[in-house]
Amino acid sequence: MADHKISRRTLLTGTAAAGALSLTGLPARAEVNWKKYAGTKLEVILAKGPRGDNLQKYVKEFTELTGIQVESEQIPEQQQRQKCVIELTSGRPSFDVVHLSYHVQKRQFEKAGWLADLTPYMKDPTLTAPDLVESDFSAAGLQYAKNDKGQMLSLPWSVDYFILYYNKELFQKKGVAVPKTLDEMVAAAEKLTDPKEGTFGFVGRGLRNANMTLWTNFFLDYGGEFLDAKGNILTDGPEAIAATKLYQTLLTKVAPPGVAGFNWMESMASFTQGRSAMWIDGVGWAPPLEDPAASRVVGKVGYTVVPAGPKGQYSATYGDGVGIPAASKNKEAAYLLCQWMVSKQQGARLLQAGGGVPFRNSILNDPEIQKGVKMPKEWLQSVIDSAKISKLGLPVVIPVAEFRDIVGAALTATLSGADPATELKKANDQYRPILERSEKA
Repeated sequence: MADHKISRRTLLTGTAAAGALSLTGLPARAEVNWKKYAGTKLEVILAKGPRGDNLQKYVKEFTELTGIQVESEQIPEQQQRQKCVIELTSGRPSFDVVHLSYHVQKRQFEKAGWLADLTPYMKDPTLTAPDLVESDFSAAGLQYAKNDKGQMLSLPWSVDYFILYYNKELFQKKGVAVPKTLDEMVAAAEKLTDPKEGTFGFVGRGLRNANMTLWTNFFLDYGGEFLDAKGNILTDGPEAIAATKLYQTLLTKVAPPGVAGFNWMESMASFTQGRSAMWIDGVGWAPPLEDPAASRVVGKVGYTVVPAGPKGQYSATYGDGVGIPAASKNKEAAYLLCQWMVSKQQGARLLQAGGGVPFRNSILNDPEIQKGVKMPKEWLQSVIDSAKISKLGLPVVIPVAEFRDIVGAALTATLSGADPATELKKANDQYRPILERSEKA
């Protein structure tokens, strides 16, 4: 979409934008003075990706609206996280707005007190447009953005819900119905597996660390919780064992050879080649499946929510947000930028381009925005439905990487025949002191 000049009302609500983007929304409150901080200069640090691209492409519109100048930098994700921690620890960060990965950084940022409380700003009609309200964010988005005191420490920006991808052609060929439960999914995968034809019922991440994001969907559906009320890790109980037995069955009985070494790339390759009938992974991998240059299953892909387990139906959820360092001297101006970054206008652009899924329900459910989405309607519906059953896909702890490594190694071991209960207990015994040390630090 080409850059264009639009009114202040359009910038914040997304009404009457040019070209394919025609949105609806509420007008900004008359009391909001968007020019109040004109002349302010803001620095933004971003993790490299479509969300950063979206900001940089249209940020001139924000400057036109507010008179605030914005300088932004995109850095590869791992380096960006390291740079943020170093600068925030110093107490003198060079940036006024920070892009944070919730599933990795939430607990770390909260415990260190690095982020400003946005709650009073959201309640201030001179700073916040009426359509930006907490209730517009999905449940997982609010879980991520709020601390245990109920303070809003960031604004949820983009989310990755896990969904079930399935090959309609293979399902029709075998006369198999789309599964509604995990048990039905196993039965369907068995019917869809035909090694002689080179087709398999299910594919997913088997590689250590990466496999946790798949396993979590099963763990949550079996009623699992990562932590108890005292913060103790709970991933060796009956729910975790049942989830791991399911994971073990799927990846050893009905998955392609070598799946123990699969990350999302290998899983996607198997699915796009038409070799695997089902795949559970993030909604963001959908665009390549519909790209004729990259996929053999264009027009044959079905999209739906992750099947229900015996104790619930959840979509494991991961995401990122934007916050303001407590040390920033430009908090109000920075808040106006954060508000614009998660606005309906910017969220619609991100969604329609396939660059991400906003946390805001009003964006996903807007008929005018939906018209501009390039992906199939089934995909969009799976996103909307997953938002309603979203639940955090990793524990809110500081040593998240260690958790994924240790428990992920236990899962991978079961693919070679190891006993799930034994491996999970070993993993928890190894991880527990790491978690305890991090909380005492």
